[in-house]
Amino acid sequence: MTGQDTLTPDTRAVEEMIVERAKLSYVRLPMLEVVFDRFALALTQTLKGYLGAMVDVQLKSIDYTSCQDAMEDLPEPSLIAVTAAEQWGGTIAAVMRSELLFNVVEITFGGRSASGSKHKPRSFTAIEKRVGEGFVVAVLHELSAAFDKVAPTAFTVSHIESNPRALLLAPPSSACVRAILTVEIEDREAEMCFALPNTAFEKVIGALSQQFTGGQLGGDSGWRSRMTQLLELTNVPVTAVMGEAAVTLRQVLGWAPGQVLDLGLRADDPVTLTCAGQTIARAEVGRRANGHLALKLSEKFHGPEEQSDVHAD
Repeated sequence: MTGQDTLTPDTRAVEEMIVERAKLSYVRLPMLEVVFDRFALALTQTLKGYLGAMVDVQLKSIDYTSCQDAMEDLPEPSLIAVTAAEQWGGTIAAVMRSELLFNVVEITFGGRSASGSKHKPRSFTAIEKRVGEGFVVAVLHELSAAFDKVAPTAFTVSHIESNPRALLLAPPSSACVRAILTVEIEDREAEMCFALPNTAFEKVIGALSQQFTGGQLGGDSGWRSRMTQLLELTNVPVTAVMGEAAVTLRQVLGWAPGQVLDLGLRADDPVTLTCAGQTIARAEVGRRANGHLALKLSEKFHGPEEQSDVHAD
């Protein structure tokens, strides 16, 4: 080894090295990662309904970095929705890259039949900002639903920015979580980014730093809502039972036309409504002005509390 190959010792103070290492060390948040993974799954169905187009959403990455680095990596211009997390008492950013914004605008205004075109960076028009804000609101609504099981909060867009360098969510050196989603709309692929400074979720950082041991957490609310809508439109047979009586088989075999059967019923006795063999209600018999018989519900045998698991995850 020659004199030129001699290693130069690090002359920095120990305290300075500790500070530098601390800046590069961020605590992972396993539960937050799970929430974003489930969020991407549910968002696919939500955006299919919102845009009326084929959509595929994938969670590309979750990075732990500083607020400064998270903002500097964003291209300019980008549609940045500065968003208040009301129950957390902090502020996050939902960022649409310009490619994603232009894709959404094209699909919204009927451009799905044309192949996606490349767009040069430019400032956004008022219409593009409004369309983008509506898209972000729909996405944030799904993100809020994804956090309901862990750290409930409502996300409200405060204002729209386009220059990431001029945005200050938290002190530049403070820790930040950056989640990047890949959104493919009708073969047009672009990215959406979420920047969550640790100062925005300090109140719930304990819940987000827990290990996820499996089980149900959130769900695909898009499919659940769709299935609920379809089930509500399903036709089911309902039977009105006036009365029941136990008779012997000999009596049944001896029945003949014109024979009167006494079931012990009165004219004002209610009838029982059944569906799929289950008793669901009782009703009074009446007659409408046109002479047709009708039933007036008088009692139900099920309530909302017994159907609370219909929308459960």
